[in-house]
Amino acid sequence: MNNTEHENRQPYVGMWVTADGYIRHELLPSRRYDEARGDRKSAYQGKYTIEGNHIEYVDDTGFTADGDFVDGVLYHGGMVLYREEHKEGGKK
Repeated sequence: MNNTEHENRQPYVGMWVTADGYIRHELLPSRRYDEARGDRKSAYQGKYTIEGNHIEYVDDTGFTADGDFVDGVLYHGGMVLYREEHKEGGKK
């Protein structure tokens, strides 16, 4: 299975960012995530699960958080994250 097929089966895989770009959540096809904050890459890493439009995070230290996808926007811990648009090849 190639990455495109995998992403089609997991519609929320990809990069999610706050409007100012400060916080970036990369949801990986492996059901892991990598969160960057400002210049700090991989500030938090861990696992995630998705049921319907709800996401549950467990970082590698055991901290838990959750969020919801509503109309293509991720609401998580008081933050609003948008899917990062990819300019190459018109992919979103």
